[in-house]
Amino acid sequence: MSPQQYVQNKAAASGSSFYYAFLFLPAPRRAAITAFYAFCREVDDVVDEVSDASVAAQKLAWWQGEVRQAFAGQPTHPVMQALMPLAGDYGIEARHLLAVIEGCQMDLEQSRYLDFAGLTRYCHLVAGVVGEVAAHIFGQTDPATTQYAHRLGLALQLTNIIRDVGEDALRGRIYLPIAELQQFDVKAHEITQRQYSDRFTALMRFQAERAQRCYDEALALLPAADRRAQKPGLMMASIYRTLLDEISRDGFQVLHQRTSLTPLRKFWLAWKMQALGRF
Repeated sequence: MSPQQYVQNKAAASGSSFYYAFLFLPAPRRAAITAFYAFCREVDDVVDEVSDASVAAQKLAWWQGEVRQAFAGQPTHPVMQALMPLAGDYGIEARHLLAVIEGCQMDLEQSRYLDFAGLTRYCHLVAGVVGEVAAHIFGQTDPATTQYAHRLGLALQLTNIIRDVGEDALRGRIYLPIAELQQFDVKAHEITQRQYSDRFTALMRFQAERAQRCYDEALALLPAADRRAQKPGLMMASIYRTLLDEISRDGFQVLHQRTSLTPLRKFWLAWKMQALGRF
């Protein structure tokens, strides 16, 4: 299997909404974002699939070494072999990949966040930096687009956190800030034991409203000159906002299930943004 086929399979197998946004890109940009996304999946899977934290830490340390070695001209993993020929063309630097790994390391080192400021730091590494790299690959021309990319990354990650509350709790992680659980009088054990309440619903509504504001802020930050080039990111915003709306309409039943959109609906939302330029 070639490195290009490996990253293609990795991206497609994930079933992620990101895959639908890639479909409409020209071949060179699609190749770059697919390779970068495959890298993100590889390091994220280390945290999600390796049960022994010390083994996971060793694997992430290996990836740090692989990134440095790859940028020195000697990639060994098929993901890095696929990514490196394209990195220079799209402004992908070692610091970007190392930041993503750092975010994954945070998952090994802490399972709770005291306040939203602490959570924002985590979101910056695992989503904001990803958004920054993606914006470059999509064809950013205005430096101000980086601010949009970081804000959109935050909005997408907050949506992920809302969707995955129950699933993350099974792994021993609660990303909802402790200060906000206290604000709404929701106990951690209620989340881990999948106990719904009016207090929990109010807490989740608060989370959803903040995520929606982040989407609005991101769209307001996107320079008009880059709106066409950044359509793949806008596709993601459309898909994830629709998902967030579904979760909200369902009364935030996120402790016992993982709400998702059908592949056909994701494709329709992506196509609508590509063809009509609207949500």
